[in-house]
Amino acid sequence: MPMHTERVIPFWRLLIVLTLITLASPAYVGESQSAEQKVAVVNGTVINQPEFDNEMNRVLERLQRTGRFPNDLERSQIKKQVLENLIARELLYQESQTKGIKVDQKEIEAQVTALKGRFPSEVEFKNALSTMNLTEADLRFQFERDLAIRKLLDDQIGGKITVSEKESKAYYDNNLESFKKPEQVRASHILIKVDPEAEEAKKAEARTKIESVQAKLKKGEDFGALAKEYSEGPSGPKGGDLGFFGRGQMVKPFEEAAFSMKPGQVSGMVETRFGYHLIMVAERTPESTLSYEEVKDRLEQYLKQQKVQEAIAAYVETLQGKAKIERFVKEG
Repeated sequence: MPMHTERVIPFWRLLIVLTLITLASPAYVGESQSAEQKVAVVNGTVINQPEFDNEMNRVLERLQRTGRFPNDLERSQIKKQVLENLIARELLYQESQTKGIKVDQKEIEAQVTALKGRFPSEVEFKNALSTMNLTEADLRFQFERDLAIRKLLDDQIGGKITVSEKESKAYYDNNLESFKKPEQVRASHILIKVDPEAEEAKKAEARTKIESVQAKLKKGEDFGALAKEYSEGPSGPKGGDLGFFGRGQMVKPFEEAAFSMKPGQVSGMVETRFGYHLIMVAERTPESTLSYEEVKDRLEQYLKQQKVQEAIAAYVETLQGKAKIERFVKEG
């Protein structure tokens, strides 16, 4: 599904993350904390430094797991966004309370039970809470808050957003490039492994093995059966089947050989950093464009999600306009 270019970390994606479960110290009403201990005050409710630090660390860890390591400027931007998300969450929770939204205790209990189920024992669950300076009561409050926010947003926004057929079709027609499927091949291979830095004797031994398999193929033996018997790659037990793949997914020599062949053809010996291969192409699919009917349902969901995010942003902006908000996080 088409997606717009990401910024450092999209604001409303973060809000969604923050409204699931944060496992951070809950905000509380009161002005007793010093300015050094609080990052914001929203209508008298303090958002404290540990909560901010926890969220900041979670976002950075999430980025690092995807191989992204923000520079100083990006960290500064993330810092601002995390603060604004925490403020937005508090505003939404306060509004849910103003509107009298109640959360069934059974829903909270189900969430707690599900979370406990991720731990080997009750002791490890409690230890995990303790390392984050949380009690089970804190956790239950957070589940209650997040469920209340979801109910508020569903009531005020989610149930009112629709996407017409005309809108979906117009988006499809104006973004055909986003719905293209690249050329693909389905191939199987037989691999005899050898390290690229191996001595020449080891390489010669591997070449002899692959040549002996090649001779069996020329005599008419079945490629899949030979792959099961001789291939040293993980696809061997499946007859060497690698499924469909596009350009850029395999190492270059393998890709070049596979995309140069017609279905049913078997390659000569192909050398890669993994060793020596024999490749058989089973199918080829040319570049094509997904039809509107194929993407219609997913496209409608995508466009609805965009509308919901825009509506939430506008809703929070309205709440901010009526709120008293103090921010204490320094720039940089």
